Amino acid sequence: MRQIFSIALLLPLAAWPAAALADDPPAAEAAVLPAAVGAPRDVPYAGMIALRVTPDLDHHVFNVAETLPVRGGGPLTLLYPKWIPGTHSPEGAIAAMAGLTITADGAPVPWTRDTVNVYAFHVDVPAHAGSLKLSFQYLSPVTSREGAVVMTDRIALLQWWQEVLYPAGYYARGITVRPAFDLPAGWQYGSALEEQSRGGGTVTFKPVTLDVLVDSPLYAGLYFARWDLAPGAKTPVHMDAVADAPEDLAIKPEDLQAHRNVVTQSALNYASQHYDHFDFLVAVSDETSSGLEHHRSSENGVPTTYFTDPKKDIFSRTYLMPHEYSHSWDGKFRRPADLWSPDFNIVPERGSLLWVYEGQTQYWGEVIAARAGLQTAQQFRDYLASTGAELQAQAGRNWRDLQDTTNDPVINQRRPLSWRDWSRAEDYYMEGALMWLDADTLIREKTNNAASLTTFAQKFFGIDDGSYKEATYAFDDVVGTLNAVYPYDWAGFLRTRLDTHPNTALLDGIERSGWRLVFTDKESDLSKAGSALRKVHSFRFSLGLIAAGDGAVRAVSWGGPAYQAGLSAGVSIVAVNGTDFDADTLSDAIKKAQTTRAPIELLIHNGKHYRTVAIPYYDGLRYPHLERIAGVPDRLSDIIAPLK
Repeated sequence: MRQIFSIALLLPLAAWPAAALADDPPAAEAAVLPAAVGAPRDVPYAGMIALRVTPDLDHHVFNVAETLPVRGGGPLTLLYPKWIPGTHSPEGAIAAMAGLTITADGAPVPWTRDTVNVYAFHVDVPAHAGSLKLSFQYLSPVTSREGAVVMTDRIALLQWWQEVLYPAGYYARGITVRPAFDLPAGWQYGSALEEQSRGGGTVTFKPVTLDVLVDSPLYAGLYFARWDLAPGAKTPVHMDAVADAPEDLAIKPEDLQAHRNVVTQSALNYASQHYDHFDFLVAVSDETSSGLEHHRSSENGVPTTYFTDPKKDIFSRTYLMPHEYSHSWDGKFRRPADLWSPDFNIVPERGSLLWVYEGQTQYWGEVIAARAGLQTAQQFRDYLASTGAELQAQAGRNWRDLQDTTNDPVINQRRPLSWRDWSRAEDYYMEGALMWLDADTLIREKTNNAASLTTFAQKFFGIDDGSYKEATYAFDDVVGTLNAVYPYDWAGFLRTRLDTHPNTALLDGIERSGWRLVFTDKESDLSKAGSALRKVHSFRFSLGLIAAGDGAVRAVSWGGPAYQAGLSAGVSIVAVNGTDFDADTLSDAIKKAQTTRAPIELLIHNGKHYRTVAIPYYDGLRYPHLERIAGVPDRLSDIIAPLK
């Protein structure tokens, strides 16, 4: 046997007897997939869902009770929202949904999660059932390591898409919900939802369709304030704020007026209002985190100094509230066709036009903030300088074009990146804003200020004034409206800036506005405020690194001096030229190296190891600013002049 076996090993496969091959295992094949969840239909769901949410402040938990009307027995699929409008990605927090139980007439009803679409739950409805009662918990983040904190013992930020299961097979606009919220004792709330009744601490709202509910968050808190931002106006606009402490809500009269100016300037810029009422929802908190656009409201998370010390908090005033408010026109009313979805699960969102949805909104947020007086002209220029310098220095622009970054919400979902400078991320915001500045200044130049990007905004977003039914658009619609403002090769203009890398026209809008990007050894007040907010010190444009106060390196520029010396984020700077690290010591060393031409020595700590690196950098401190170009009209000042 041993001899026969050894000979057999030498035979080719074709020489083996058929009987021997018959015992071989079959080739691997994929298991059959379960049937896909049915596509949504534009028909109404019979009956009204009753939804009640009770916050458990001690444990950061939202308890959900839901009554779902059903007719007759048979299979039913329930969906937990996955694709969340405004996030542009599948961010549904399914992992935080727990404790699901379903009953009919008091008896348990089993459910099964779909093994492919894990946001879907299959239920066999008993024949006699007229409704199902659902209960579950949304386990909100307890610390920022888990995600955005939305609940403390003083604040609850309720996003309804985290608190609802809905029947598959229907457009969201065909499902009606009567929402309710159990308000903790002594608390008040703000929301675009309209209150129907109140009793025993429970606030019940008027029924709305599911798409409206998901688009209408609720902010509640122990410390609450509400301001009228459009006194006497036909269409009401309010700012509803919750805070960590009552003193955080002490708004100054001139600051309140600036926020009122945001409403006035936005209405003039878009020549329309696409809501019957609007609520700025504001969390003035250092403990919670929020921020998202909605059609009749906006989520805005700001530091506790936002109202009490506007000069200290100038960084968050450069665009935040005007940005989210502008989304009522740009993104919620006029929406890219591939970002509109009939439900929140089956039809995925695609972001090919995010450079309009977010990029132009970013531009208008900055401009309207300046027009309204939330920021000064100098702060506006400093913000543009910082944006232009950051993008110009970004190595990733050499391999990845702006259009491709519109895929980033799906690719990365805003998770931290180790080398963001090289990979790029959602640059359709900032680079998109510079592209629209380019378009604005070009229109102003060619028409001798007879038209501008505001003209485009009024034509494009100002249609059907008073309507808040979504109006979708495609690339050709954007180009067509631009041509109606000023005939030009706008398709070529846009595609060149979107599809080439690097985009060499990056700073054209700044220069056509009468300014140029320069660097000096003085950091702008806006940059200092931003660094203070993030608790870092930026040497981005000199050594190519950003460090915290304790020397921890937060970021390193790909290909820059620190990179060439072998540094990366995650290491710590212990000493500079033999002296304990602090930001001033490093700044002094950078200045000294200009004269001595001696490399800057850094003692680096990485895990259990120490090493010394020498960085041969001799160009001094560099911080971005804008400088006037002689002979070119100051179009930036024209752009941020208040509309009348």
